[in-house]
Amino acid sequence: MGLFTVALIDYGSGNLRSAEKALQRAAAEAGLPAQVLVTDRPEQVRLADRVVLPGVGAFADCKAGLLARPGLAEALAESAIQRGRPFLGICVGMQLLATRGLEHGTHEGLGWIPGEVVALTPADPALKVPHMGWNELRAQAEHPLLAGIGAGSHVYFVHSYHFRAARPAHVLATVDYGGPIAAMIGRDNLAGTQFHPEKSQGPGLRLLSNFLTWSP
Repeated sequence: MGLFTVALIDYGSGNLRSAEKALQRAAAEAGLPAQVLVTDRPEQVRLADRVVLPGVGAFADCKAGLLARPGLAEALAESAIQRGRPFLGICVGMQLLATRGLEHGTHEGLGWIPGEVVALTPADPALKVPHMGWNELRAQAEHPLLAGIGAGSHVYFVHSYHFRAARPAHVLATVDYGGPIAAMIGRDNLAGTQFHPEKSQGPGLRLLSNFLTWSP
């Protein structure tokens, strides 16, 4: 495999430094010649071989930040939808793939994976919102990004809203937090994690290295 580029999207939302370091470490440990570009430039996104969209905070703020960068949303769609390049959304970056988000009003998402982003309402009142901490990842389907991540693996979450997918087949993994919630979604060349792989140690690094070699 020759040198390839990963565009880590900078649109004013997300801990870009930790995601950048985790991607670089995953590439180094797997012996992959990946160049990680932190960028908000549409032309770099179009040229990148893979795209990662992080995100923290409120859905509407993240969507507004994306739209505030001229041409960036269009470049993302061209790369991921038209060209079929591997795409990974993290936390709110995953939630933005939905049809709409219902946090502080109704806000349109990118609409790439049908569903809504709704408030966490755990059945157990003892469970606090936001959901913060380590929880067991439960695979719902075989997927290349989950290869080598064994049953019982724990990953790190920080969120108050979750992705309610319109189609069960798009839910690749769940976590139990007062009932099952989507921990990972995907279709075709698109994938997203509600958890933070960059903060999830071994399982997170494995998922990122799987993403770097993924050929959907």
